[in-house]
Amino acid sequence: MSTSSIAQVMTRPGRRAAQRPDRRGIALALVLGAQLMIILDLTVVNIALPSIAQGLHFTEPSLSWVLNAYTLTFGGLLLLGGRAGDILGRRRVFIAGIALFTAASLAGGLATSAAWLLAARAVQGVGGAIASPAVLALIAASFAEGRERTRALSIYTAVAMGGGSLGLVLGGVITEWVSWRWVLFINVPIGIIVALAAPRFLPESERQPGRFDLVGALTSTAGMTLLVYGFIQAASNGWSDGKAIVAFAAAILLLGAFLFNESRVRQPITPLRLFADRGRAGSYLTRLLLVAGMFGMFYFLTQFVQEVLGFSPLVAGISFLPMTAGLFGVSRLSPRLLSRFGAKPLMLVGLVPAVAGMAWLSRIAPGTGYAAGVLGPMLLLGIGMGVAFVPLTMASLAGVRPQDSGAASSMVNVTQQVGGSLGLAILVTAFSSSVRNAAGHAQAHQQVIVHGMSSAFTLSAVFYVLALAIVALVIRDRAREIEAVPAEVAERVEIAE
Repeated sequence: MSTSSIAQVMTRPGRRAAQRPDRRGIALALVLGAQLMIILDLTVVNIALPSIAQGLHFTEPSLSWVLNAYTLTFGGLLLLGGRAGDILGRRRVFIAGIALFTAASLAGGLATSAAWLLAARAVQGVGGAIASPAVLALIAASFAEGRERTRALSIYTAVAMGGGSLGLVLGGVITEWVSWRWVLFINVPIGIIVALAAPRFLPESERQPGRFDLVGALTSTAGMTLLVYGFIQAASNGWSDGKAIVAFAAAILLLGAFLFNESRVRQPITPLRLFADRGRAGSYLTRLLLVAGMFGMFYFLTQFVQEVLGFSPLVAGISFLPMTAGLFGVSRLSPRLLSRFGAKPLMLVGLVPAVAGMAWLSRIAPGTGYAAGVLGPMLLLGIGMGVAFVPLTMASLAGVRPQDSGAASSMVNVTQQVGGSLGLAILVTAFSSSVRNAAGHAQAHQQVIVHGMSSAFTLSAVFYVLALAIVALVIRDRAREIEAVPAEVAERVEIAE
């Protein structure tokens, strides 16, 4: 959601809903169905990765692109999607995004090659970035401020937070009982219904004056994509690979051009003044490190439980529920704990078990069982992240000027997507390097693979230790400013976690 759209939601007290009561339920169902579809695609594919790799002949390093192709375009263009909704009308942009997402899902399900699937996943991310920022604004336009809007937002929050867990189980069910292709095909009927019904049931917003920072959006997205590509090439062929070196050099040039553009353009997509505050910049970096480790954990652990422990896709999806249940349950308590203990102490307390859980995972071996070596770390990670993420979100928004509130909250979500993509690329590189080294010692194939996973988890634990150090040394406890964070702004970014 962009700056102006959040400002509009918050500065129109008593605004009456544009929809009749009998149409508001349908409007809510439409936008929630669309948001659930977009959120599911962040997790539903995880469980299907081994089946996708077998069906389309992915190598281990290239398989990570099934996730990265989606998250890079989604995160890179999210701010541009919010700006498009403000300028062109949110309903119009929402429908366009859903239509593109649906078409890309159909194309991905029909893929006969790895390149075809990756192109479809990238376009899915574009569609999600266009549609997702408009969802909360459309809810605000359909429901009057007060009890009605609060109830709608609570349903939205439950759907958004439960979507990740549902995606893991749904991905397992579909992959085991039908085919991995239906992980993508399932979006098609939902998308068609939403796109056709939206013009009738969703209100259109007033167009706002503004400019598109296309240069900023394209240079940042292309720069991050090349950076990730460089790591994946290094994972496959070593650090001396010519393509990796060229990709790294091009990424540096593009990201430098992005920073130069953002410092001079009239309406930047990423106001650099957000990073002038040391604590806020530290909170963004902390989130990037935490999500980097979490993405890697999901990526490697879903393969471990299926390929090493022999779990079916359905059982693999269910095996993650204790972690997501712990995260969801504890995160509901965080607001009360926040008011009592403050943000910084809560972040520190939450990150300690998260570090311990990731370090525990780094000890996995071919003989590691689920109960003894996987369940415990997942519970520690779920509880720790549930405690830490809400105060971390509030710290990212503390002290933000009203005109920057939308950009600051959107930056939290962008950091999350970019951190996941970049972190996964780095961890895949560590995994591949470890596998190449272990393969020279004549070990069994499964031992070599698990050794690589252990190295990736070890690096994830290092990410978490760095995050803990940043919280301890950089982020200040700004209790008064955190208390002043508007509830709707905080909720907007919290539900994306």
